[in-house]
Amino acid sequence: MGLLSTIFGILCGFLNSIFSLFAFGIGTSIGLVIGYYAFINALPTDVEDVKVSPLVEENLETLQRLIPEIPLWVKNPDFDRVDWLNKFIENMWPYLDRAICATAKNIAKPIIDEQTPQYKIQSVEFETFTLGTIPPTFQGMKVYTTDDKELIMEPSIKWAGNPNIIIAVTAYGLKATIQVLDLQVFGIPRITLKPLVGIFPCFASIFVSLMNKPHVDFGLKLLGVDLMAIPGLYRFVQELIKDQVANMYLWPQALEVQIMDPEQALKRPLGILDVTVVKAVKLQRKDLLGKSDPYVKLNLREEKVALKKTTVKRSNLNPEWNEEFSFVIKDPATQVLELRVYDWDQVGTHEEMGLNVVPLKDLTPDEPKVLTLVLLKTLNPNDPQNDKPRGQLVIELVYKPFKEDEMLDDIDDSGMKEKAPEGTPAGGGLLVIIVHEAQDLEGKYHTNPHVRLLFKGEERKTKRIKKNRDPRWNEEFQFRLEEPPTNDRLHVEVYSTSSRIGLLHSKESLGHVSINLVDVVHNRRVNEKYQLIDSRNGRVQIELQWRT
Repeated sequence: MGLLSTIFGILCGFLNSIFSLFAFGIGTSIGLVIGYYAFINALPTDVEDVKVSPLVEENLETLQRLIPEIPLWVKNPDFDRVDWLNKFIENMWPYLDRAICATAKNIAKPIIDEQTPQYKIQSVEFETFTLGTIPPTFQGMKVYTTDDKELIMEPSIKWAGNPNIIIAVTAYGLKATIQVLDLQVFGIPRITLKPLVGIFPCFASIFVSLMNKPHVDFGLKLLGVDLMAIPGLYRFVQELIKDQVANMYLWPQALEVQIMDPEQALKRPLGILDVTVVKAVKLQRKDLLGKSDPYVKLNLREEKVALKKTTVKRSNLNPEWNEEFSFVIKDPATQVLELRVYDWDQVGTHEEMGLNVVPLKDLTPDEPKVLTLVLLKTLNPNDPQNDKPRGQLVIELVYKPFKEDEMLDDIDDSGMKEKAPEGTPAGGGLLVIIVHEAQDLEGKYHTNPHVRLLFKGEERKTKRIKKNRDPRWNEEFQFRLEEPPTNDRLHVEVYSTSSRIGLLHSKESLGHVSINLVDVVHNRRVNEKYQLIDSRNGRVQIELQWRT
């Protein structure tokens, strides 16, 4: 009897739970339906259509508050829109950050060193210097053109960045750290590039001035304490910085960053130096299992022009080159020709075998001179390592000064070289590539060479010459360009193709080389033999001309 009562009680409890859940579900559903209809009926039925009117007619105060945020290119037609520049800076900012910080340190160091003694400060060091991850934005840019050789830009800059600059100051034996963060800078600087020259990057110096006092806001912590929270100090520091910056860089005063020596950049070419690398004798043995693979590099010291080099002579301690090179000379009284002999290695760096220099002031104009240079370890006359014999280098030099009627204006040697045809874009020119010949070509399966040129996505080919290891093409190719190819390279590939159908190796590479074109822009003509990469002894002779 007690068991039946227990079972009956459990059954009743279970049914009660089921009915409770059922009642809750019905009640919730009915409540949601009633609430929805009540909400719909409570909405107003006399809603009017939205009236759209110009902002000027409705609220002038709101418009005036928005005007400072409107980009200058919208308000002022003299300012150009520069969204492309903002995108460029956004992508370049991690690298610009490091470059700007390094330049700022170099500029600040002499100023700090000059000011610290009068304040009894022992040292000032940058512990941390980064401009953060947020780049500045340009609201617009105004560009001026003048009759002088200069370019003037006035960008409107707004920068609310997250820099982290920590400076450690030591004075009276105590060290304190100052942290600059949360920087905001709004201003319109004037950036002047001058003088404009015909050598990359095409300007000698950058001048930066401020056209008005900039808005500068930042946080400043000393020993972890926020100094800007001190009443009255914030405005005092802000105005002090504005005044100091304005006194130093407010127009017409300017900050100058020199890119190259202006006097050297503006010098006109005075002549041509022809150099013939004849031979070397008694060079040192550098290879463990052989002799040496020497070649020579030539360049004008302290000149930003591409160096020149001879071909590589394999396993030879007495190589003969008889290769010619030309240099444009601007100051024969100070310029120096430097020659370095290297041992070519297929893997790793090429080992220097010796060097020497020839001051151009020692040359008599228009008089060929044969020199036998003793190769040295260094140019220090007191270096005992120079007593060790390293071999000799024989060269022939002749300096040919221009006559008055041949004098070049900057790098313009149009009087000596052919001009570009009519219709060539202003500032551009005609790149002429002449494929003369090749030597010592060797294919594993066949040697039927032709040359393939790749430049700016275009492809040109010479004719194929059958069964010839020393082919001669003498074919000319032309590319009309909008601007000088100072940053471009010409890729030259020598291929061998078989005429037999179905041959397994129908096409074979005989070597390749990549040529930097900045040299032909400066010298107007380059005619050299280039050692082919991935070729045992193969060379190709390419003549390059730049006509304007």
